[in-house]
Amino acid sequence: MTNQIDWDDAFSNSAYIPHSELLPTRWAQEAKAYREAHQSTVTEHRYGPHQRQVFDLITPPNAKGLLVFVHGGYWLAFDKSSWTHFADGAVRSGWAVAIPSYTLAPETEIPFMVTEIAQAIDVAANLVNGPIVLSGHSAGGQLVARIGCTDISLRTKDRVKHIVSISGVHDLTPLMKTKMNATLRLNNQTAAFASPVFHPPAPHIEFTTWVGGDERPEFLRQSQLLVDAWAAHGHVSQIVDDTHHHFSVLEALKNDKSDLVRTFLSYRR
Repeated sequence: MTNQIDWDDAFSNSAYIPHSELLPTRWAQEAKAYREAHQSTVTEHRYGPHQRQVFDLITPPNAKGLLVFVHGGYWLAFDKSSWTHFADGAVRSGWAVAIPSYTLAPETEIPFMVTEIAQAIDVAANLVNGPIVLSGHSAGGQLVARIGCTDISLRTKDRVKHIVSISGVHDLTPLMKTKMNATLRLNNQTAAFASPVFHPPAPHIEFTTWVGGDERPEFLRQSQLLVDAWAAHGHVSQIVDDTHHHFSVLEALKNDKSDLVRTFLSYRR
């Protein structure tokens, strides 16, 4: 008899992380405090007409380049306002950081979100010179990895040097078997389009998957999937970050000396 996978449980992070229900409020408070303490360096910019087509840009003097960080939330939740403080590690390293909001499900579907993030990157890139690094967490990891594929139009793709998917979802087809798909509305066609594992990566970009060692098994599997799918690319690697879980893995973004920040701001190509 074949064991049936409970895909709702497989993608459930909060149920396995004590007090995780407190995190959204804490993130929002810390992000607000960061903006208030750095008012002179945080500006809001629009990349499209929709109310969610905006990004915050945190700009240090003489920025070395641009990091675009895309938030997670299963394509269903959050906006840019909860994540500003996570830019601190890169900003202290001399990089400008753009944090976009994007339209969520069910108002739109994931393929359109990919297009939105590409638009946000191009607009932000016009405001900051130098190399571009993309990073995203969970759903955001899917979005930035997909941006790095050859078929996605991005005017500034030649400037993109490194893409780091943190706890990313790289094969979306299992999500069609979850309850959340009533809202995501994935089907065979859109799931295949949105899944980075089914598309070739841009040859000039270096890719890293970063995942906590105490993540749900499905997220460890999703990280390895991208490495396996793109093995022939030759410039994709996986880092399993100690005993961090799906949310604690983000804390390193606030520390300019952390291995995570040092990794995504370095590249060999």
